[in-house]
Amino acid sequence: MVAEIKKTLRESKLARWTALGIMSFTMFAGYLFTEILSPLKPLLETTYGWSSSDFGTVVSAYGWFNVFFAMLIIVGILLDKMGLRFSTVTSSLIMVLGASLKYYAFAGHFGPDATIFGFKAQIFFASFGYALFGVGVEYAGITVSKSIVKWFKGKEMATAMGMQVAIARLGSFVPLAFGAWFAKTVSIPATVLMGLLFLIIGFLSFLVYNTMDRKLDAQDKKLANLGDEDEFRLKDLGVIVSNRGFWYIALLCVLFYSAVFPFYKYGPDLMVNKFGVPEKWAGVIPSLVPFGTIFLTPLFGGIYDKKGKGASIMILGSFMLILVHMIFYLPFITSLWMAVVNAIILGIAFSLVPSAMWPSVPKIIPEKQLGSAYALIFWIQNWGLMGIPFIIGLVLEKTNPTISPLIAKYKAEFMAAGLSNSEIAGKIDELKNAGVIPLYNYETTWLIFIGLTLLALILAFMLKAEDKKKGYGLEQPNIEK
Repeated sequence: MVAEIKKTLRESKLARWTALGIMSFTMFAGYLFTEILSPLKPLLETTYGWSSSDFGTVVSAYGWFNVFFAMLIIVGILLDKMGLRFSTVTSSLIMVLGASLKYYAFAGHFGPDATIFGFKAQIFFASFGYALFGVGVEYAGITVSKSIVKWFKGKEMATAMGMQVAIARLGSFVPLAFGAWFAKTVSIPATVLMGLLFLIIGFLSFLVYNTMDRKLDAQDKKLANLGDEDEFRLKDLGVIVSNRGFWYIALLCVLFYSAVFPFYKYGPDLMVNKFGVPEKWAGVIPSLVPFGTIFLTPLFGGIYDKKGKGASIMILGSFMLILVHMIFYLPFITSLWMAVVNAIILGIAFSLVPSAMWPSVPKIIPEKQLGSAYALIFWIQNWGLMGIPFIIGLVLEKTNPTISPLIAKYKAEFMAAGLSNSEIAGKIDELKNAGVIPLYNYETTWLIFIGLTLLALILAFMLKAEDKKKGYGLEQPNIEK
């Protein structure tokens, strides 16, 4: 039996890391499209007349279907019942369909007064497409997470998860760093189309991965022919939600990610309004966050694999996140270099927690329930990814009530004068630089992030205490000797 197992693809380091690389490219494409509009808030306001609430509505749409229709729970069950290959194809097709609708929102021509179900037509299609895309990318995320457990359990699992996250976050880095420049140089529709093309290539990558997965299943009789005792049943959901350790990790996840991912959406605008960064480079400093994780997440994952201390790593990352958001909040800190250093620290914190969090889930939840467990965690996370950006946009507009009406007023005047969208955007930029249109004040808004990080630190300590009580092994190495 040992000799037979040695012949499987899983035992080949080249094969399992190749499989990881193929899967990771699709997640790279998914993360790239997720952040495709993040650095464009100022440009969307001047080009299309969006308000902060409009922007908040669109970016919060990511979680609409996942949360209100419980799609993440449904796709998690589908993953456990239908398998990895079905889920790779289905998730990537949903991403492509949703991204196509979002592209139509910018490529289509809608009248200024066109509405659908009470939404501006452009806002409706951008939101609906992003909501559908959100189902696909989260479905892909849990599928890839379960695939990594399948290929790397008992081996370099935390390192593999860290490497996958690193490659995916390279996808976040690209639009944050270059998206505003590209959109100003070419156009916003072309920027969205670029993201869509990457997703189509990602779909093809998943098809290549499926050939490797099929071969592994053919070699590994235990995985290919599960007995009744190993099959997922709906009652297993009850086992998952009755596990206190699961809830600690799920709540830590939603609090931590809600204090980071919305920063991608509003961080570029903060850089423009607080630190004086030009709009076309608004996303460069926030892009340091995912760029730093590209190198650090696999590093910290390797430490967890070899040395353990998973719960302690999560505590350290949560504490660092509090310091970061306190510095962004303090009104007297406006130094550009301080913003750069702070973004680097945020990247370190954002490497620490996920590098330990995701490999810890298989220590708490049995493998046959992993798809549903990851889906439930992602579903809970999506409440934050949906709600926090919307709340931030609402609070930002309520605490800066004069800005959107002023932009709308001058935009209408320039349109009446026959100026093009690009000319209008330039004129409004001039008014901002002259102080005619004031800058956004983010002080009150940033208190939301501080509150989230404080709660995340408390949950991290509670998780470590539960691990000590139940003996999950979160402080133990992952590699089995």
